[in-house]
Amino acid sequence: MQLKRVVVTGLGAITPLGNTVADYWENLVKGISGAAPITQFDAFKFRTQFACEVKNFDPVQFMDRKEARKIDRFTQFALVASDQAMADAGLNKENINPDKVGVVFASGIGGLITFQQEVMEFAKGDGTPRFNPFFIPKMILDIAAGQISMRHNLRGPNFAVVSACASSTNAMIEAYNLLRLGKADIIVSGGSEAVISEAGVGGFNAMKAMSERNDDPTTASRPYDKDRDGFVMGEASGVIILETLDHALARGAKIYCELAGGGATADAYHITAPHPDGLGAQNVMKAALEDAGMQPEEIDYINTHGTSTPLGDIAEVKAILNVFGRHAYDLNISATKSMTGHCLGAAGVIEAIACIKTVVHDIVPPTINHFTDDPDLDAKLNFTFNKAQTRTINAALSNTFGFGGHNACVIVKKYVA
Repeated sequence: MQLKRVVVTGLGAITPLGNTVADYWENLVKGISGAAPITQFDAFKFRTQFACEVKNFDPVQFMDRKEARKIDRFTQFALVASDQAMADAGLNKENINPDKVGVVFASGIGGLITFQQEVMEFAKGDGTPRFNPFFIPKMILDIAAGQISMRHNLRGPNFAVVSACASSTNAMIEAYNLLRLGKADIIVSGGSEAVISEAGVGGFNAMKAMSERNDDPTTASRPYDKDRDGFVMGEASGVIILETLDHALARGAKIYCELAGGGATADAYHITAPHPDGLGAQNVMKAALEDAGMQPEEIDYINTHGTSTPLGDIAEVKAILNVFGRHAYDLNISATKSMTGHCLGAAGVIEAIACIKTVVHDIVPPTINHFTDDPDLDAKLNFTFNKAQTRTINAALSNTFGFGGHNACVIVKKYVA
């Protein structure tokens, strides 16, 4: 059978840099850091006391107070971002066939804040089991997909994907495959994460995975800098509307770009550390290029996983050099986690949105907070340090890698009829 082409027709985002796609993109291009001292709990005793929090978000502006109390923060984000994306795509309950519109959504962890709150309340008591009846429905990570479908009356394929920090990229790939196989006309895809809590921060601190630069949070996320000391935790939700090209054309939809291909691999190496030579990262980029029917020389920009960890950044750069060869020096590379922090299961989709906007506007957002070259990285590569760059971007690749050795990437390109 001939596979259908898939395009992007709507975007939505709640991020540490802004609660709309327009604000998010504007601050990415400006090179603004979303990091600041944690406000959601008292982090005074924690080794890391800062994060990239979503700011000025009040769920009751978008839903009634009773509804907001029944869902975790990560689902609140997801619903609001889905509202934005549906509106951006010009979709509503009246102009869709609900049986042909699905939701493939992701979270790396789900309702950790709810889980922590319920267990802590139980521990304070006398052992009598008193739990909120919404405890489980608030916590499970698939609930965002379910809530989005109920909010917009979407009755097509509906499920959640989890692969740690690669989760929302895997969700987009699954959505893409369903669409090109003709299993749906439209799929709402993306991911959401909100785990800035004692359990979330404490857990990652125990692994010694996060930056402890408490004296200067805004410069703490330093991908590819010699003095990087770990990632900065973020929270976010991103939603993209994926649609078969023929359906989008038939309804006269605005088309941002084409989703050209995706790849997924495993390191099969270590629970948290990347393969030292970036083997899984090499394989996933090659898989995405093959899926898209593209050559390495056709990629202009890579939004890297670039978490600001000592080992991860080096392994990814090795992989890029191995896959792209001499063309690697013609690429723009940037790590937008330098601004958003690492939004875990939502990282893939908000970085894919950055790639989509890059393809649309021909502007590459920077890797901020670069102060000192790392002698273990090739200084001839264009890491887009500290300032956005303007160039024609016909195609962009977005990398995401997760604990457990999960790797996923997607390629977006300018839409050509």
